[in-house]
Amino acid sequence: MAGHMQTEGINVPRTKTVATVGPASRDPDVLGRMIDEGVDVLRINFSHGTLDEHARVLETIRDHGERTGAIVAVLGDLCGPKIRVGDLDGDAVTLTAGETLVIQRQPCTGTAERFSTNYDRLIDEAEIGARVLLDDGKLMLVVIEKRPDELVCTCRIGGKLRSHKGVNLPDTDLSVPALTDKDRLDLDWAINHELDYIALSFVRRPEDLYTLRKVLKERESDMRIISKIEKPEAIEHLAEIIDASDAVLVARGDLGVEMDVARVPLLQKDITLRCRRAGKPVIIATQMLESMIESATPTRAEVSDVANAILDATDAVMLSAETAIGAYPLEAVRFINRIANETEGFSNGIREPAPRVAAVSARVAAAVAQGASLLASELSARLVVVWTRAGNMPRLLAKQRFNPPIVGLSPDPRVCRRMALHYGVLPIRMQHPGREDLMLRQIEHSLLERNLTQPHDLIVVAAGTHFREGDAANALLIHFVNEPSAE
Repeated sequence: MAGHMQTEGINVPRTKTVATVGPASRDPDVLGRMIDEGVDVLRINFSHGTLDEHARVLETIRDHGERTGAIVAVLGDLCGPKIRVGDLDGDAVTLTAGETLVIQRQPCTGTAERFSTNYDRLIDEAEIGARVLLDDGKLMLVVIEKRPDELVCTCRIGGKLRSHKGVNLPDTDLSVPALTDKDRLDLDWAINHELDYIALSFVRRPEDLYTLRKVLKERESDMRIISKIEKPEAIEHLAEIIDASDAVLVARGDLGVEMDVARVPLLQKDITLRCRRAGKPVIIATQMLESMIESATPTRAEVSDVANAILDATDAVMLSAETAIGAYPLEAVRFINRIANETEGFSNGIREPAPRVAAVSARVAAAVAQGASLLASELSARLVVVWTRAGNMPRLLAKQRFNPPIVGLSPDPRVCRRMALHYGVLPIRMQHPGREDLMLRQIEHSLLERNLTQPHDLIVVAAGTHFREGDAANALLIHFVNEPSAE
């Protein structure tokens, strides 16, 4: 809760809240109140809305941050190679189980007997026997015949189909590129507007991420990449994808459509654990509080779902339609934070030892993070404070899941915003004075001013030996607030 932790102490959820902006929340007043209620990351979904609308949203977010001091990250979510049904007659048709219908290559105004999609190579790549799932799997076709420009299908599960609904092909290996032409336009906008995170949809293999990383490098952008896990192919390459990502988002919607939905909870747990071992943030998304699109309160099952994600040590939980198009966006934010508060209070008493970070390149930093965790626990520290230039040490500290909150200090506003995604990390923008004694006094002043600590509290400070290289932290200081530092 970036907005509250700045001014009202530290008794707030450590699990971060990601909220999607849409028609229900893009009004400046609603958006500002969502930030004040504790949203840490705001998601701009490029699948909906125009770039002009997104620009106005971004301006509102940044203006609110300037006025209130709230540090909020902005995540741009690329559409990815999403296959969709084309235009339909009257915007909707009804498909009947047992009937035969045709999917054709050339665009057309579809009917119950024949329609097209936005991916003409579907005709070439789907084989006989392949399932074609429509509208998040609510309707199902099976290919029974291939023609040069048509797929003949039989309808196994019927129902109403609306224009532009999604198409999933769990039995087909598609050759669609990781970045579509639209994605490249949206990515260009995101780079120009200096978003903090960019999410790549429908990641299938690490090469998809290399392609995106190359574009960012060519544009000299330091945006962090979030991989959305929603394809069976991604599960097959999970270790390499996590390694190539800066963060991971478990998109349970499409994942549950493309593979056995009964596997999704176990995959969610496995991905969360893998990310914790890798020192990478993980976000759990899709249908977290789905009923709150229309209801002022969630179901018991939804509350349990969010709580279990938090117990599994996710870094963040994400609201999608709940805040984008729902009738109760503010209530959804409040409720997910209530669940986090209750769950974290319980989990503090049953905390298990954090797994060691596996990455060899982060071995020293991971050891310092573990040392900070042990010191903080043994000495009942009020806070753990770390100077950082890129946000790496706070990210590793977040994986330790110790009781004291983590204060991440950086002079770079972009780094501060990126830290807003990390579990239990309160980002504060601050210039480094360069001297140990001045550094400690400056830290004290900032913490006392924000009511984050009191005189004589013990804090643990992680920094470099010479206190200049913020992400080369190899020293831990034990310091009592308002007491002279050792000469």
